[in-house]
Amino acid sequence: MNVLAICAHPDDAEIWCGGTLAKYAARGDRVTIAVATNGEVGSPTLPKAEIAEIRHREAAAAAEVIGAELIWMGYRDEFLFDTEETRLAFIEAMRASGADVVLTHWPEDLYNPDHTITGRIANDVAIMTTVPNIVTASPPLGKIPVVYFIESVAGLGFQPEEYVDITDS
Repeated sequence: MNVLAICAHPDDAEIWCGGTLAKYAARGDRVTIAVATNGEVGSPTLPKAEIAEIRHREAAAAAEVIGAELIWMGYRDEFLFDTEETRLAFIEAMRASGADVVLTHWPEDLYNPDHTITGRIANDVAIMTTVPNIVTASPPLGKIPVVYFIESVAGLGFQPEEYVDITDS
């Protein structure tokens, strides 16, 4: 199975679904982590370019720990918007990963607007991954990936329906 976590920031996948991704990887599934933004405002003291590079290296190292692939989209941190360009990038991430399952932010996440828009775009474009007339570098998927939402920071209004036991991960 091909599993894609598509999250807003470097470290979101590790914090919110890292155990689940590790469990998938350990059982032999192909795991990909796509990071929408570059994390450039993730430090109160370092310049944007420097912290973005540090966070990119950290994301690559974290993916390597479980044998996951990393897709770095590089959009500006805190300025992610639903545009044709971002939709095509999300479609390409899903296609390139061959996603059967997508883990992403809950679209009603009240903690951060990048989380909200990431979840909305990922959910909205999942069906588009199969459409041949939407052209990206990778070919269309044969079936629509199943999208699961990860809990938000605050958990406000989020009602989980599925749980993954990661005790052994």
